[in-house]
Amino acid sequence: MTVAQNGDRVTIHYIGTLDNGHIFDSADEDSPLSFTIGQGEVFPTLEEAIIGMKVGAANNVEIPAEKAFGPHRKENMVKVPRSQFPKDRELRVGEKLSLAFADGEERVMRIIKEENAEVTLDANHPLAGLDLTFALQLVSVTEQSSSISR
Repeated sequence: MTVAQNGDRVTIHYIGTLDNGHIFDSADEDSPLSFTIGQGEVFPTLEEAIIGMKVGAANNVEIPAEKAFGPHRKENMVKVPRSQFPKDRELRVGEKLSLAFADGEERVMRIIKEENAEVTLDANHPLAGLDLTFALQLVSVTEQSSSISR
């Protein structure tokens, strides 16, 4: 039976959960995830767990926050005066905004708190600081060098 190796194109189904059991993402028969091992398209820990798996095999992979989206960093949060937004602009907690900074860089930030005088924005990934678990099944392996399905 075929096993996944570095450089192979693989397709997986998975359910991604947090420590509290909350499902944060999934890829099923209707929307499987395909990627090439070694190309940096997914977390390296996930790639490592798939290498050596046989088609049809299942595996649970735990990825600590440091190897997933990193720690939640306070320096990625900023408080902005509410007056910086148009008065008629409704702001909602959880809403994503694209902001241009003085250095010309644009960053997507989420509103995490909205008060009369100020708005707290967070540029951390929503899953930063959280350990992730993937219950996955290897659906197919295609050897990239010959593009022949094994």
